Amino acid sequence: MYTRLLKTQRSSFFLFGPRGTGKSTWIRSQFEDAFTVDLLAADVMLRHERDPSGFRAEVLAQPRSRWIVLDEVQRVPKLLNEVHYLMEEKGYKKFALTGSSSRKLKRGAANLLAGRAIVKKFFPLTAAEMDFSVPSKQLLRFGAMPMSVNAPNDAAREDYLRAYVTTYLSEEIKAEALVRNLGSFSRFLEVASLAAGQTTNISGIARDAAVSRDAVRGYFDVLVDTLIGSWLPAYRPRAKVKEVALPKFYWFDPGVLHAAAGGFDQPLPGDWDGVLLEHLIHHELQSHIHYNNIKGFLGYWATPSGSEVDFVWWHGRNVVAIEVKNRREFRREWKKGLDAFRSGSAAKSYIVYRGTRELEIDGTRVLPLDTFLRRLHAGGIVG
Repeated sequence: MYTRLLKTQRSSFFLFGPRGTGKSTWIRSQFEDAFTVDLLAADVMLRHERDPSGFRAEVLAQPRSRWIVLDEVQRVPKLLNEVHYLMEEKGYKKFALTGSSSRKLKRGAANLLAGRAIVKKFFPLTAAEMDFSVPSKQLLRFGAMPMSVNAPNDAAREDYLRAYVTTYLSEEIKAEALVRNLGSFSRFLEVASLAAGQTTNISGIARDAAVSRDAVRGYFDVLVDTLIGSWLPAYRPRAKVKEVALPKFYWFDPGVLHAAAGGFDQPLPGDWDGVLLEHLIHHELQSHIHYNNIKGFLGYWATPSGSEVDFVWWHGRNVVAIEVKNRREFRREWKKGLDAFRSGSAAKSYIVYRGTRELEIDGTRVLPLDTFLRRLHAGGIVG
């Protein structure tokens, strides 16, 4: 049991996060006396699907001061209408609604309670939540899902992550009929995983996966809605500079990405560890920003000439540029993208690498991975 960084909520909220990240465990630890409806249980789901009003009757038997938990609410979107009624007409204000997908909620025309419940996100474990105790080599290959971190050995971690991808396809995609052709989606999933962290080329992915461009766009929507990944937008505040505008797609966990790409069963491109390292940094940045309610935006920067910075966080005039390198010895050419970016900006700049020396080169701080993660979660990088 890890102490998670998400703060306890005082009023109704949605908690969205991929399956296996620990949402239910966190809810149970925070709201021990809650009245809980677990919609992952097939009999419970079917009962409420047939008769949503039965949920209303169950809640009305509870005191208004008691928390009501709806676990995996996307399985019965109709229940949100009952929640809405109970909040508006009966004065119940303490609902915790968890979900591993927002797709059926959107398609079911659910109103997400018209802003009456805030939306929070849940992520795999962060380095801070693990007390910086898990080796970076393990995090890159096997990620930070609680079941992976707690597995007794690497073979068990491989088995878990393979099963996770299979379960995602069979339960989230097939069982909920999110796509029409599971074979095409499976091909797309493997191709998209190998293109992770790159400027997204819809046409190229469609060609390699042997599906249409429209299908690829729809499949990416499925990945976003089922919380498997998210788009990283381009940073473009300077109109005078021609910059790349296409977004990049990042998976929520490097271990799940590694499994989806077939990394446990076949050799992958030579720069693959660098891709996994970027995903680890992306996860840590996202979770730190969200859990601490830090304002601003996270993106990347690139120009057609090839200058690039992996991550840029900005809020007003505060700008932080971060370059990530999977090498153990510092190279001065790593600064080229940062120098090009900073030429018109007063941004703070960092290089994160796999070495051990902390350096400062012409205003850019060069940090070992572990040092960077500690400073990030201590509030010393963004915010």
